[in-house]
Amino acid sequence: MVGMPRTPREKSPTGIYHIIMRGVNRQRIFEDHEDRQKLLEKLFKFRGVSGYRIFAYCLMDNHIHILIQENKEPLSRAMKRLSSSYVMYFNHKYERVGHLFQERYRSEVVDNDRYLLTALRYIHQNPLKAKMVEDVTSYRWSSYNEYLNDGYLVDKDFVLELFGPSREKALAQFIAFHGEINDDKCIEMKNRE
Repeated sequence: MVGMPRTPREKSPTGIYHIIMRGVNRQRIFEDHEDRQKLLEKLFKFRGVSGYRIFAYCLMDNHIHILIQENKEPLSRAMKRLSSSYVMYFNHKYERVGHLFQERYRSEVVDNDRYLLTALRYIHQNPLKAKMVEDVTSYRWSSYNEYLNDGYLVDKDFVLELFGPSREKALAQFIAFHGEINDDKCIEMKNRE
């Protein structure tokens, strides 16, 4: 209904959320690798301003998943800054105007370690379940490989400590966990649009 106020977002006791931002009418929000790289650069840049921590991300063709913990400023402000900046870049590059993202971002509270790991695997397996790749290591635009190699965006120590105290064993558990067959269900966009 027009004029109805938005319902307030549920507040996470941990400050951790699983975020999805989807393109209007499910349109592509990335046309090439440069676009994806630009979004990652903006995530990194605004981390310094907002103080958020990133635990996982996956950039699909028409949507983005981010597992994030708010810090110095409210998540809504950080997400507005990120989306506005990326839309300005995208609209300028492709000589277009108007909205790129469908409504405001969707968020889901992550209130315990078990669900954090479920959301992490769900995000990393998104390209696999969409049949874009045959294994999670093959997808270039998720944070999975940052956990196995050097990366600059993800706070991997926090997550790996949940798998065990030794880095070597934690990585082995992380890999095994992502290889498990599962029916993980997390936040999804409503199909009403």
